[in-house]
Amino acid sequence: MQDTSKQYTAVIETCKSLFKKKMADYGSAWRILRLPSLTDQIFIKAQRIRGLQENKEQRVDEGQESEFIGIINYCIMALIQLEKGVVEQPDLNTEEAVALYEKHVAITKELMENKNHDYGEAWRDMRVSSLTDLILQKLLRVKQIEDNAGKTLVSEGIDANYQDMINYSVFALIHLGE
Repeated sequence: MQDTSKQYTAVIETCKSLFKKKMADYGSAWRILRLPSLTDQIFIKAQRIRGLQENKEQRVDEGQESEFIGIINYCIMALIQLEKGVVEQPDLNTEEAVALYEKHVAITKELMENKNHDYGEAWRDMRVSSLTDLILQKLLRVKQIEDNAGKTLVSEGIDANYQDMINYSVFALIHLGE
């Protein structure tokens, strides 16, 4: 599992680097986005990945990797929004946003390590296309929970679904890099 932890950290460092650059370009404009808007952005990226996996022709010169990175970063933004709430104007500087990013990555990585231990790294035998389908399934679950005003009877909350999508995306990026 040591290799997984190192690989996970390397993937997240790539994602965080892009997040910091976008913060420099745009600031925290994303802080005005409501959760359903972030969910829809993630859905668009997951649908594009599925399209790339199924279609022979690709018309935009960006592959699956950039879309999985986008899913990770949007999910972390969503976790921050869950914690802090939506605002009317951008309110975080880069340092504050990165600290929140790192906090949610640490929580999500710990979840991955616990599940990875219990499942015996089963994800290593999965296809990237299966990970994509699981992300899409999680998105449909999140949309249903959002439609239910955040209420669930017996299921995990929205945060757990975003965390799973982050972890599935990291696993996909590790597979694509091998």
